[in-house]
Amino acid sequence: MKGPLFGYVTLIVTLTVTLSVVAADVHGEKRWLAGDHHVHSQFSVGWDDSVTPPKPVPGGDAVNPIPDNAKLARKYGLGWMVTTDHGGPSHSKVNRDLAYPELLESREQVPEVVQFYGMELNTPAADHSSLIIPHTPDEREVLFKLEKGFDKREVFPFDEARDTEEKMLEALAIMRDLPAPPVIIANHPSRSAADYGQYGLHSPTEFRKWNNLAPNVAVGMAGAPGHQAGTLVSYERDGVKYNINRGGYRAYPTMGGFDQMTAKVGGFWDSMLGEGRRWWVTANSDFHRHFSIDGIDFYPGEYSKTYVYAEKNHDAILAALRSGNVFVTTGDLVSEVNVRASLGDKAAGMGSTLTVPKGSKVHVEITVRDPSGANANQDTPVVNRVDLITGEVNAKVEDLATNSNTSTTVSYRFSQNEWQRDGELLTMTHRIKVKQSMYLRIRGTNTSELEPERDGTDESPWDDLWFYTNPVFIAVE
Repeated sequence: MKGPLFGYVTLIVTLTVTLSVVAADVHGEKRWLAGDHHVHSQFSVGWDDSVTPPKPVPGGDAVNPIPDNAKLARKYGLGWMVTTDHGGPSHSKVNRDLAYPELLESREQVPEVVQFYGMELNTPAADHSSLIIPHTPDEREVLFKLEKGFDKREVFPFDEARDTEEKMLEALAIMRDLPAPPVIIANHPSRSAADYGQYGLHSPTEFRKWNNLAPNVAVGMAGAPGHQAGTLVSYERDGVKYNINRGGYRAYPTMGGFDQMTAKVGGFWDSMLGEGRRWWVTANSDFHRHFSIDGIDFYPGEYSKTYVYAEKNHDAILAALRSGNVFVTTGDLVSEVNVRASLGDKAAGMGSTLTVPKGSKVHVEITVRDPSGANANQDTPVVNRVDLITGEVNAKVEDLATNSNTSTTVSYRFSQNEWQRDGELLTMTHRIKVKQSMYLRIRGTNTSELEPERDGTDESPWDDLWFYTNPVFIAVE
């Protein structure tokens, strides 16, 4: 039975917008570290179909050696990166015998970037997923066994028995029970969607099944997909020039560069958060080839960044991804976001839960740092608005295909005349009435769009920038 209003939440939003600059390299100190969990190297191969089985051809799909990618990541301000080459017939041997030795060389050549071993899994009964392997002495063998056993394109000829939901759940059960479990992040979730809510290879039902079975492994999805530079290139067909949709989303486009599953307030992501699920959003480049060199991609870190709050080492970065202490941004609109909900000496940040008695007045402090320098496009974007988004947390839904949370709303929109600026730091406050357990998340943009609009092929991604935080949960006793 729902009772009357139990109390208030006082929201103090401190927004700092600063250009993305990697903090000093002090490995034992927690700070915001920018990274990219979806980067392809020359070992995302092409295939010579003149032989049986097809023979892998390095450089056929993506072109860069792994050390070159790491150097680009360093150039564009990343502190961590995951090499995620995708497979085909016997590609597990390509990763084991070719990619892994080059990754070891790259770690030596570019120690400033924490580099993970991983792959883009051709996910059974779904689309692609970043599979991130913990940095352990047996990381090479762990990935080899997982790819060999569960990548749906590993065997030739194609075996439909490897492309089932049951096969993916089997894989997740094995991953979950490993001494050092990996992390799975679903890539470009709605790229194959025919329309809004008409999902293709990835679906809400699958994501809930994954998260139910292995919540320590299946932790989220790419809120902002890669391939964002498609609108900056064109091709000609029958005398007509065309541009490519951001993200390669051919049917239902991205919205402000973000997937519909994330961008729609009260949509799929909010339906997951409304169940209290720890389901996080990230951003990545999906780098294969740069848009200036026969591709549609930005370099790692050039446009999209996933920030984790962690010490600069493999274990801490992976733990932050798993726990949701993460925010994402495009175009270096922001470089730091801090969210703190507190009551007395108890506090919680992104990905965490603050439990309070009924009637409590909870203070929420949010700081966002805005880059004062130019981004990779030599622009100096400015935050135009910040949105506070809230939703109720209730029991898990019975219908695993649920795609909405009707309680989610934009509680308040902060415009530039409603915050105080102190250098790079913007500060704003708000009060929220708390009726029941809830979550809050923050979104901001340099545009005047009240909600992110569907992206056309005639716009520059540099003019349409957004940032999203992962949620803070408030549980009412």
